[in-house]
Amino acid sequence: MKAREIKDKILGGALREYSALYTDLDFQANRIIAAIDTFTQMYGEDREISVFSVPGRSEISGNHTDHNNGCVLAGSIDRDVIAVASPREDGIIRLYSDGYSEEQISLSDVDEPKNFKSFTSASLIAGVCRGFKNEGYAVGGYDAYLTSAVPEGSGISSSAAYEVMLGNLLNHLYNGGAIDNQQLAVIAKYAENVYFGKPCGLMDQMACAVGGFVYIDFENGDSPRVEPIKFSLTDAGYSLCIVNAGASHADLNDDYAAVPGEMRAVAKLLGREVLRGLTEEDIIKNLTNIRRCVGDRAVLRSIHFIRENERVEKIREALLSGDVAGFLGGVNKSGRSSFEYLQNVYSPKNPGEQSVALALAITDGYLEGKAAAFRVHGGGFAGTIQVFLPVADTDGYVDYMNSVFGDGAAEAFRIRPLGATKLF
Repeated sequence: MKAREIKDKILGGALREYSALYTDLDFQANRIIAAIDTFTQMYGEDREISVFSVPGRSEISGNHTDHNNGCVLAGSIDRDVIAVASPREDGIIRLYSDGYSEEQISLSDVDEPKNFKSFTSASLIAGVCRGFKNEGYAVGGYDAYLTSAVPEGSGISSSAAYEVMLGNLLNHLYNGGAIDNQQLAVIAKYAENVYFGKPCGLMDQMACAVGGFVYIDFENGDSPRVEPIKFSLTDAGYSLCIVNAGASHADLNDDYAAVPGEMRAVAKLLGREVLRGLTEEDIIKNLTNIRRCVGDRAVLRSIHFIRENERVEKIREALLSGDVAGFLGGVNKSGRSSFEYLQNVYSPKNPGEQSVALALAITDGYLEGKAAAFRVHGGGFAGTIQVFLPVADTDGYVDYMNSVFGDGAAEAFRIRPLGATKLF
């Protein structure tokens, strides 16, 4: 459709079809119309365009388990990247993401990662194109404008949403939308690993692509078992809040790398590459040698992995059966294990900076006596915490945490039931 046609549909109330995705339909209508206007200003009025959406995601349980072939539970959130795009016939991709410079690449260059500088948007665009070609899917040029409501630096994967959007565009513009969203996630990971140069896992892309609550079992590495779970947090009367405690992630690479490194070191001592498949009894039987070779923290982190992996299964079962109390209890246990055994709430290099621990402590006091749950969010060491609490308590909690950590630090979300999609 032309820009005017889509805008008329939106002004006529077409977004009501997506009330499960967006709480404020008037705001979203204005946001999409503004994106269409920006696209037409940059790339022309008389174009056949489409509008796309990909959500951010939140890790629910499975803290630092995926890198040792464990299980995770994640959920997409009601903040998304939207894109307005139109195909072109000359094999050129021009993509302007709000707040950044326009990227322009030729499909004739995408077959070689060396043609693109690592850690750039252009490398991701090229990597997704090459990933499509590797799988025998069609690719082509396009013009696109992207704008994101997924907050950066809050651990909800604005980068993964961007990567999945690149595949979402090619899927609908050149493949009739026939490619499964799980495959889009695999291609996005390929682009980030091979072209962008970051050895990430698959959880973030998979959660953004699939949508809703999603259980992912990484026992088979890059061929995980993915199970969407139909459970409405909103219908259960709960909100998800994420609080950015404000600490910087700078100089934390060593801390992040040590977690999988220490777990794998324990596994190696027991004749395995990863911890998956080992039991707590296996560790205890060999405790003296493990402590001597890799230290106590590695043991504690390995115990966290084994218990957390089992905990993901229990939380999954709670969601499948609608057991809200079981879900909250599992999340709280995950949070305690992350703090006490995984030890990823603050960096040991800077014990004076413990903003995440402080946010957890303040939350613990505020939520005392309430049916709620909280834990460190994502990789940890700095950044954010995650809280599940009754809708009736949400506004008060958000206001309270913003009074402590600054306006905008705390924000309430819903779990969005739909992943990567074409809206119009």
